[in-house]
Amino acid sequence: MPSLTHLLQALATDPWFAACPAALQQALIAHGRLVQLAAGQALFGRGDDADGLCCVTAGALRVGGLQADGSESLLGYIEPYQWFGEISMLDGQPRTHDAVADGDTTVLVIDRAVLHAWLADHPAHWQDLGRLACAKLRLMFSVLEDIAHLPLERRLAKRLWLVAHGYGTRTEGVRRHIRLPQEQLALMLGVSRQSMNKALRALETQGIITRRYGAIELVDMAALGLAAGVA
Repeated sequence: MPSLTHLLQALATDPWFAACPAALQQALIAHGRLVQLAAGQALFGRGDDADGLCCVTAGALRVGGLQADGSESLLGYIEPYQWFGEISMLDGQPRTHDAVADGDTTVLVIDRAVLHAWLADHPAHWQDLGRLACAKLRLMFSVLEDIAHLPLERRLAKRLWLVAHGYGTRTEGVRRHIRLPQEQLALMLGVSRQSMNKALRALETQGIITRRYGAIELVDMAALGLAAGVA
């Protein structure tokens, strides 16, 4: 496991963790275990028991699942150092989606029973988990509003902006190369591959992005922010 100092510095690039009191930061690291996943290996599946609070420390996870009709949904792409699993920590209900490694991935996992025991002795820190859950809820409301009101090109620009900034968790080192194939972006936005291809081509024509094999390069972040309506 990386040294305590190194791990603290890395995790502190996430605004939620950085805002947590030192006691909680130390507890999350002290009680955590690193889980190594190979490409395509699941961290957990839909319906699994809630097993803890998690944070990707290397690689990435695809979060989604198969629908009843056999179609696939892709809701999110989790990268370092994004935290997740707080909902099941709070309500104790089963996992709502599958989390599968996209390439070799390492995840810090704090077992639910262990963290609950620590929080029983430090109940004030439940509020910090509540902050994490509320941030996700606010993001979800924004996404739902976008679906209802924004054209696809602007929704795409906004999603690329969010991914580049770690959905608000990245305070430095904004990503300019996003490893999300066209079909995965189409799944995330709930549109056909043909519609996604048209929207990507429009952004590329404007000089905002460049399409690579299985990835997208964000060429002009300022223009992307304007297209997304966030700058």
